[in-house]
Amino acid sequence: MTTATIPTHTAGPELSDARFDAARRPLSAVSGAEILAPLIQGGEVRYANLDYGASAPALSVVSAYLNEILPYYASVHRGAGYASQLSTSVYENARNIVRGFVGGRPDDSVIFTRNTTDSLNLLAGCLPVSGGRLTGEVLYLDIEHHANLLPWQGVPHRSVVAAPTLALTLARLRQELARGGVSLLAVTGASNVTGEILPIRELASLAHEFGARIAVDAAQLAPHRRINIAADGVDYLAFSGHKLYAPFGAGVLVGRPDWLDAGTPHLAGGGAVRDARLDSVSWTTGPARHEAGSPNVLGAAALARASQVIEALDEQQWHAHEDNIRSFLVEGLQQIDGVSVHHIFEDADRADGPGTIGVVNFSVAGYDAGLVAAYLSAEHGIGLRDGRFCAHPLLKRLGLPAGSLRASFGLGSRLDDARRLLAGLQELRENGLGWDYVVDAGRWVPVNDTRSYPQWAPNTPGTAGAAPCTVD
Repeated sequence: MTTATIPTHTAGPELSDARFDAARRPLSAVSGAEILAPLIQGGEVRYANLDYGASAPALSVVSAYLNEILPYYASVHRGAGYASQLSTSVYENARNIVRGFVGGRPDDSVIFTRNTTDSLNLLAGCLPVSGGRLTGEVLYLDIEHHANLLPWQGVPHRSVVAAPTLALTLARLRQELARGGVSLLAVTGASNVTGEILPIRELASLAHEFGARIAVDAAQLAPHRRINIAADGVDYLAFSGHKLYAPFGAGVLVGRPDWLDAGTPHLAGGGAVRDARLDSVSWTTGPARHEAGSPNVLGAAALARASQVIEALDEQQWHAHEDNIRSFLVEGLQQIDGVSVHHIFEDADRADGPGTIGVVNFSVAGYDAGLVAAYLSAEHGIGLRDGRFCAHPLLKRLGLPAGSLRASFGLGSRLDDARRLLAGLQELRENGLGWDYVVDAGRWVPVNDTRSYPQWAPNTPGTAGAAPCTVD
């Protein structure tokens, strides 16, 4: 298969602009950085991965680390053998590494889960109870990912519609907290839809002022910004390995132990008990209370190793790399006729605001978002996300009930990825689609797709069902 020629014209700034020097090369090596994607019109190109916000590629260092420890994998906590002792040490040390990575307090529990969703569902089972009833309600914004929305709908709760500015949103939350009766404020650290960061320290102070605790969904924030929950006053923090360059099935919940030690065990099974009888049980405390069964040792180890790599980054260089790609992309999108960039808050990205991460949300007038994503993939070798991003209330309020497009990037990204996206969109606006597309199983796919895929691939495009957060 031949290498295809990529369009070079864009509506954005010149690539020679010195402002973008920090983004020309990847900041860290990641797996799959040089894979080739077949094009529907023939030839192949380097795959431009602009879907980090869904699942980031593994850091090459993390992949190498797993290969190093994999031969020693064995049961943990209950094995006397050499490999079991090593595996237990790796697993328990991962807690200390992750606690340090997020600036945790010495007594904070570190509970390994499957992902952020799992972590927040675990926390929902640990809300304080008195006399058999919850002692307060959970308060959250309408901008939340479903992981930080749906777990709270099964308990007493209230919601607040975010205002056009962060300042007004804080005022709305203050007004609601002042009514009393809130035990937990649950907020995102950074929007998975638009990449806007929320002022976590201010939100934590506000929650504590009215006697509530705060839980932060850091699935998007942790891969992009330093976090210090002790300094910021965060009580609970959840994030996922698959977004933190460690896609091996582990997530984590870090936070104050009292609620977690008294809460309903997340899983009933071996390792979570002090003593089990035929018709009753005495549960243990600490992380083991919620980690019944054989844990994901390798996933936890990978998450910890990725944390170490990110913690060692030069913060200025890290942020400059990402900010340069984002500013180049946003500036370019705004220059293409018919393309709209979406945001929640007017003040998030101002000089005195909390800023944004490597996530940009946009739409193309006259085109279904799914069709644009299929076109960019098939004709340009670009991967990004379309749909409603598991944030249905927010998309409806933004006037995008059918969905939009999201480009997201990180340590392995390069400025050329954004350039190629702009070139593909400019070509779409000038010349239209270069191929025919139809909807198959809820997704747009190219007609008569004869591209070849690796032999190990079980399905070809168009044979799988629609993404669950794309449609109702």
